Amino acid sequence: MKIAVVGGGSTYTPELVSGLSRDRDRIGVRELVLQDIDPERREVVGGLAARMLKEQGYDGALTVTDELDRALDGADFVLIQIRVGGQEARLSDETVPLACGCIGQETTGAGGLGKALRTVPVVLGIAERARELASPEAWIIDFTNPVGIVTRALLEAGHRALGLCNVAITFQRHIARLLDVAPERVLVDQVGLNHLSWVRFVRVDGDDVLPELLAEHGDELAREAGLSRRLLDELGVVPSYYLHYFYAHDQVLAEQLEGVPRAATVAEIERELLELYRDPTLVEKPALLEQRGGAFYSEAAIGLVGAIAADTGDVHVVDVRNHGTVEGLADDDVIEVPARVNRDGATPLPQPPVAPELLGLIQHVTAYERLALEAALTGDPVVVRKALLAHPLIGQEALADELADRLLEAGAEHLPQFPAPEGVA
Repeated sequence: MKIAVVGGGSTYTPELVSGLSRDRDRIGVRELVLQDIDPERREVVGGLAARMLKEQGYDGALTVTDELDRALDGADFVLIQIRVGGQEARLSDETVPLACGCIGQETTGAGGLGKALRTVPVVLGIAERARELASPEAWIIDFTNPVGIVTRALLEAGHRALGLCNVAITFQRHIARLLDVAPERVLVDQVGLNHLSWVRFVRVDGDDVLPELLAEHGDELAREAGLSRRLLDELGVVPSYYLHYFYAHDQVLAEQLEGVPRAATVAEIERELLELYRDPTLVEKPALLEQRGGAFYSEAAIGLVGAIAADTGDVHVVDVRNHGTVEGLADDDVIEVPARVNRDGATPLPQPPVAPELLGLIQHVTAYERLALEAALTGDPVVVRKALLAHPLIGQEALADELADRLLEAGAEHLPQFPAPEGVA
């Protein structure tokens, strides 16, 4: 089996590589290719990956390259974890909305739209090359944000693709610690969209323990979500962390206006990580990686690849077509729910009807995601403004107009599908 990691220079990659090696008997990986366009990251991350694999006794092939075609040729799995524009673009995603008095976040709100506009065409280009070069039965696993919109783009283009996020596995590990049980006994049964989901059931050995969990650990769960205990009790669910951008909008915005952008913090952590990775004696991931964000992503990716490769039928939380799973959404909408995974893909587990206080927000953001994808594909500024009008964190004409102009100007270097802003050649 050949696995290609596009964006293999990510600081996440050593953990991913290590996990794939440890699980190589089940997954059967014999060739691993790390592809990245950044020469420094290829050298540094690729070097650490090689040392880790050697330490674990991996006897398969490891290739580090800048050639996309070489990575994709004959691949059975293509893992995409890229950031178009790098950390500078992330900083723009977080600060451009703030300048307009809106939440600044790289996947939620206007920042998420800016990221989608420049990311969707690039990922689709990678996927088209994979269609030509990879194995006919190859799967694309997308961890590139905004995962829901990118996965929708891949599926609409006819690719065999699943979206993956670390929110559910982070919940699982946290809840397992609270309950003092093994993580594999815990199923987080969440519903919603990528970065817009609620845990409605927590099943331990098949039994729902969420009521007891809220009663005994509600304060800690509320703190983790950045919300009040009363809200969790009244909703009877555990919102993901990203819901605090909606439920505590004004408070979060005030904190962002006074604070340091997360992008700046992450950029510094990345610099420190790359310096650590240069150490020729380092053969395991450093503790600093836990501060990078994306906790347990690598374990989630390895588990998902393993479930497909070994045809296990295990349950994983993934981004898939709705196909009637959530009443009130279109069949072609992309949702994030538990699904049974085997070599043929992912089949969502049945979901009871979603309460109106949750469904209304899901429908609202789903409409925005549909328009965001259309804007990314067409390069039409009018559709950009429509997407911003549809988003519940924006929704005002003056804001949509200003944000559209600022986003397109700030991202012009990476937005060839759009007309050049006035004054730009």
